[in-house]
Amino acid sequence: MNRCSLRLLAAAIVSTFIAFAARADSGADFFNGKTITYVVSTDPGGGYDANGRLVAEFMQKHLPGSTIVVRNMPGAGQIIGANFIYAAEPDGLTIGTFNTGLIYAQLADKAGIRFDLSRMSWIGKVASDPRVVVVSEQSGIADFSELAGTQTTLKFAAPGVGSASAIETALLVSALGLPIKIITGYNGDEDQLAMMRGEVQGTLGSRSSFQRFVDEGHGKLIAQIGGSQTDVPLLETMITDEAGRKVLSLVQSQGSIARVTAGPPGIPADRLDALRAAYAAATSDPAFLAKAKQLGLPVDPATGDELAGAVAKALNQTPEMVRFLKYNTK
Repeated sequence: MNRCSLRLLAAAIVSTFIAFAARADSGADFFNGKTITYVVSTDPGGGYDANGRLVAEFMQKHLPGSTIVVRNMPGAGQIIGANFIYAAEPDGLTIGTFNTGLIYAQLADKAGIRFDLSRMSWIGKVASDPRVVVVSEQSGIADFSELAGTQTTLKFAAPGVGSASAIETALLVSALGLPIKIITGYNGDEDQLAMMRGEVQGTLGSRSSFQRFVDEGHGKLIAQIGGSQTDVPLLETMITDEAGRKVLSLVQSQGSIARVTAGPPGIPADRLDALRAAYAAATSDPAFLAKAKQLGLPVDPATGDELAGAVAKALNQTPEMVRFLKYNTK
């Protein structure tokens, strides 16, 4: 065999080896022996943290050889955590969860945002979780009509200014003329403690986050936005104003995209597919479902392109709604 033939043979062997190595290190195999950081964009405690830790636990189970470490990264209404996820290396080793209220924040062009949700690598969502208006027992408010008609300004708790709770409350206050002052800085379950202490009279948030609080007798649900439950009055049945209905429609769309998991843009397709497959397996695992029920977390999962499409739809708002959001979320 001449030298030219030897060089060609050597090149073919090297090429075959590289291709084999690439296949062996692709998809699920890539994560074998790797540590994945799962960012939870809230303080420890509360529904988002509980959900994130449950997802991380079972994704690790269904991604053999991987280790998934939860890192809490609160601040700025979950903008800090979302910024961190978005800016991470797109190798599949940094993923996480954040409040879908950041859809509002992006539409309103809030200060501090360095992400574009339309470009994120969407892995999955656990639940559809309707929004509810919650008041403390100490508030003495019996129903939504009493809240809307009171002459006293009520204090409603919210996390940061960019959170879904703060933005949605601001939208309802503006559209419906509610006598509410938003007090930010209550992260995790601090809003529930604040209601119990009498610092605030209510809040707006995901139903699953407050169901136990209500069941234990500390508060009551006086209105719900979206969802199929019939035990709490639907706010849409009490609103006839067109601007109010448009706001409710936007808020309701967020309730169908709850407890998401995403990564930065550009995760290689085979690794993203592996993460989505692990997520789908995790959220359908009987042990996961049992733990979610024990924690009071709703489960209505979706993965991949279905979730990406829902986010894209939520971001596709009319110029009028964008102006409304910017004006009411300053």
